[in-house]
Amino acid sequence: LCSQKTKDDCSKEAELSDEEPKEEEKLGRLQFSLDYNFTDNTLVVGIIQAAELPAMDVGGSSDPYVKVYLLPNKKKKFETKVHRKTLEPTFNETFTFKVPYSELGGKTLVMTVYDFDRFSKHDAIGDIKIPMSSIDFSQSLQEWRDLQKAEKEESERLGDICLSLRYVPTAGKLTVVILEAKNLKKMDVGGLSDPYVKLHLMQNGKRLKKKKTTIKKNTLNPYYNESFSFEVAGDLIEKVQVAITVLDYDKIGKNDAIGKILLGGTSTGTEQRHWLDMLANPRRPIAQWHSLKPEEDINALISNKK
Repeated sequence: LCSQKTKDDCSKEAELSDEEPKEEEKLGRLQFSLDYNFTDNTLVVGIIQAAELPAMDVGGSSDPYVKVYLLPNKKKKFETKVHRKTLEPTFNETFTFKVPYSELGGKTLVMTVYDFDRFSKHDAIGDIKIPMSSIDFSQSLQEWRDLQKAEKEESERLGDICLSLRYVPTAGKLTVVILEAKNLKKMDVGGLSDPYVKLHLMQNGKRLKKKKTTIKKNTLNPYYNESFSFEVAGDLIEKVQVAITVLDYDKIGKNDAIGKILLGGTSTGTEQRHWLDMLANPRRPIAQWHSLKPEEDINALISNKK
């Protein structure tokens, strides 16, 4: 269900990419705006549109979205909505970072364009990095820039989880199947973890129901295939969210959270996309991979929704 591309496809792609002259790689362009609001100490980043993106899918298209964050801390990451099957997406979304002007010069803005893929890790198409010290904030800026090859973010990866969502409106039943996780971050001295998954059905920041999977011992790539159902009436399905936390079981101490995601109509990026795909396909299980995020980032998101 959550299979990757076949090995043949991958080796074909490798052959093709070897033949291309490297300097010819055009990754497309991104139009953005930057503005600093001196009254409330905020940097306002507008992601306007992208053009001439390379086709990342077999069908000759891409499903682009943009992640926006400030280095060095990376704590607050924003994502635009995913735009289906287009190489010229119009985003028109703005994101606000609270940062004192005195600290702005030491920061670097990163805007990375990704290709959304339901069945595997999302590929970075390219990014733009702008040292804030190079920008004159006495006026607002709007410009196009070429995307550069994006560096891998492997060091901070927490792992990925694959799950399916299914909603049956007539029965008011939401079913979440936790399929598998992979490349989980090592939490134990021995270099492995004992991962299990906790599910919380939530509304307005409150936990309504709680469920959890079995514990898988000594693995960073656990396979679960465990199904959980929640009763959610039709008028509530737009308002609830499902928080999914992968934890490392510890007999003695506290169970550490490896990472977390929040699914729901009011979520952002790929988590929201998965939820909307589920609602658009009643009674059909829709499976998708998600990259885990730091637990504190998701908890902050949840408390904002109260």
